[in-house]
Amino acid sequence: MYVETILAQKDDQLWTITPDATVYEALLIMDRRNIGALLVMQDEQLIGILSERDYARKIIIKGKSSKETLVKEVMTKAVCYVDKKKKVDDCLAIMSDKRIRHLPVMENNQLIGLVSIGDVVKSIISEQEVVIDDLYNYINGVYYTPH
Repeated sequence: MYVETILAQKDDQLWTITPDATVYEALLIMDRRNIGALLVMQDEQLIGILSERDYARKIIIKGKSSKETLVKEVMTKAVCYVDKKKKVDDCLAIMSDKRIRHLPVMENNQLIGLVSIGDVVKSIISEQEVVIDDLYNYINGVYYTPH
């Protein structure tokens, strides 16, 4: 399975924020949308990502104020991304290796989507369920014939 399959099943909405917004504003969006990260965009270009982990480690632990700190001060600037033809298994490997939970999807240097660790795991489980069902049917002599 490929990233484009996940994107086809998701809402097209991408939640973004500008680098000059406050972290507090970002947290309000994340709370309202029930999401764990925001893509940081400037002039239609992806320049970073702000995650709950960034907030916890760069604001709370360091005693900073989310109402006074700008997104650009704490966002992750080195953003890992994939293209829509990347295999889902490869995404899981990247996420595990880099210890990240969100992967932007780029095409021709333009942001086209975002996949989360939840999206990836759900996709892999779904794919494995199909394989298990096929094997079960094969072992038990059950054959599917299209109508």
